[in-house]
Amino acid sequence: MQSQNIDLIRTLFQSRLATLEHLLKSAQTHFGDDESFLQQRIAADMFPFGTQIAFTCNQPRNFALWCDGKPANNLDPDVTSLPQAFEYIANTNELLSDIHVDDAKLVEETRIDLGESLYLELSGSDYVNEFLIPNFYFHLVTAYDILRMSGVPIGKRDYMMHLVPFVKKD
Repeated sequence: MQSQNIDLIRTLFQSRLATLEHLLKSAQTHFGDDESFLQQRIAADMFPFGTQIAFTCNQPRNFALWCDGKPANNLDPDVTSLPQAFEYIANTNELLSDIHVDDAKLVEETRIDLGESLYLELSGSDYVNEFLIPNFYFHLVTAYDILRMSGVPIGKRDYMMHLVPFVKKD
């Protein structure tokens, strides 16, 4: 059976994980051996850049695990080194590459535990579109914003790099 929608979701996550990796490489180039930028944050009550890497990866990671019938399993949010951050992205991409499920999965009901005895029950499609993707973009944009605030020379082109292959010139 064809899994056109699952494949589109996987492609979306993979292309934006490539953006996250690009942003991380840009930060590495800018800061050199100084990994202290991993602890930078926008506000005192927000998570630091390293945690944003983990949280960004958690969304496609948990999508892949869900597709495989496994429970959500978030990454350790305490990202303290560049090798760890790059490993999170690579491992998440590997999980996405191993997805073998058809689109019928998107109709299944799923439960999301929110902690403190709170939970959501959503269709698979709503789980992806109303929970995973918004959380994914929130943490990806926050990571981007932290780097901009920290002086890394990146711009919209770096964030929207998935469109670069489609840019044309008259």
